Amino acid sequence: MDSGTAGEVRRFGDDGWVGIARHGGFVAELVMDRPKAMNAVSTAMADALAQACAELAADRSVRAVVLSSTHERAFCVGADLKERNSFTDADLMRQRPHTRAAYTGVLELPVPTIAAVHGFALGGGFELALACDLIVADGSAVVGLPEVSVGVIPGGGGTQLLPRRVGAARAAELVFTARRVPAAEAAELGLVDELVADGQDRAQALALAARIARNSPVGLRAAKKAMRLGHGLDLRAGLELEDGAWRSVAFSGDRAEGVAAFNEKRDPDWPGE
Repeated sequence: MDSGTAGEVRRFGDDGWVGIARHGGFVAELVMDRPKAMNAVSTAMADALAQACAELAADRSVRAVVLSSTHERAFCVGADLKERNSFTDADLMRQRPHTRAAYTGVLELPVPTIAAVHGFALGGGFELALACDLIVADGSAVVGLPEVSVGVIPGGGGTQLLPRRVGAARAAELVFTARRVPAAEAAELGLVDELVADGQDRAQALALAARIARNSPVGLRAAKKAMRLGHGLDLRAGLELEDGAWRSVAFSGDRAEGVAAFNEKRDPDWPGE
């Protein structure tokens, strides 16, 4: 990571493979930094991700999160198969809660999240990106869910998140063939949301996060909750959910400040409550 563009990096786990850096006060960068394994998710790395996400979720000053990688050729290559090769069946079952906590930790962050993807984002690595609200990728990105080629299934949310993103039939083709999708096709299929020049994924994701973070923290959290929980509901139930989210912000300090700032033609100073 370029230390000149971020604050001090707080490390998680004994090996420090996951870090958090702050940008401008309101944007947090969740950094995967296990270079020797291309960010393969071991038990220890899963624990570090879950711990970092728990800290971010509890920090009310955070308004947007960027999930990034320090590796030049990979976002994350998925599960650590070298570690798993030594597992007994009992070991694999013991690991499952650790890995689920990592993927769920990213998925349930209460603020908007953006994955900055370059190089390989495969299996669990792509599932970490899918757990984010938006995915920015550069031209080197290669994404896919190849789990059936090694006898398992996408178990970090992929079978549920991918159909929600690209539809059931497209997701079925991608999961059943286990194929890797290059950046241009990934953008065309909607597997990523924005395609940028090589090496610009992190910069663009941080810029997008900064733009998001200018908005009301109360509004951002409520909007994300309504969209996430409302997906899959019938329209009537979804509108009821939306109404509840509206009521949670309608009488907030942020709403009062937003209206006042608009009428006074100034930037709002969000109280965040």
